[in-house]
Amino acid sequence: MNVSELLTDALGRVREQMPGVVAGLGDDELAWRPDPEANSIAWLIWHLSRIEDDHVAGAAGSDQAWLADGWADRFGLPFDDHEHGYAMTAADVGKVRATGDLLAGYYEAVAARTAAYVATLAPDDLDRVVDEAWDPPVTLGVRLVSVVNEVNAHLGQAQYVRGLLERQP
Repeated sequence: MNVSELLTDALGRVREQMPGVVAGLGDDELAWRPDPEANSIAWLIWHLSRIEDDHVAGAAGSDQAWLADGWADRFGLPFDDHEHGYAMTAADVGKVRATGDLLAGYYEAVAARTAAYVATLAPDDLDRVVDEAWDPPVTLGVRLVSVVNEVNAHLGQAQYVRGLLERQP
């Protein structure tokens, strides 16, 4: 297995599972939170999509699907177009409302861009520095591992919240 196949497989698992998390849920169910400080399914899926879109586009030197493909306009969220959810307040989390189709469509667009990008990678590419704002500077390999970790963690959280939602009396 080469590096692009490894990354395609790791991120492809999220791509396969994510639609099932939002399937059959209405807007209110997607926005449901176990308590006022918790994250909703809608926020978790939007956030994991935004992080993958932002981080991979930044590393690839390409445009984000969020802006280039009009997803920001379709979502119509009351945030700056470059917002991706990091360190949002509980009140802001509650403002993320979207349909399951919209959430799934955006993630699929992001996942397709990511898959196309990682298919081009060779092992030496992973050592390229993509972010000098950190000490030590962040390499492409570290950034992509971070993305894999982030999207998997939030997918699992969304699956858990769905389980809680389905068990409501």
